Amino acid sequence: MSKARKVAMKSKPKNEVNKKAIIWASSIFVALVVIMVVLLIINP
Repeated sequence: MSKARKVAMKSKPKNEVNKKAIIWASSIFVALVVIMVVLLIINP
């Protein structure tokens, strides 16, 4: 039973890492879009 618990615990952090990676990627993308918009507004 301890092996089954270890496998279950190993699968949970993978989901958390994937969520963190998606959050990081989306935040970087949003930051780049905001920077581009600001630059376009500043330099007409």
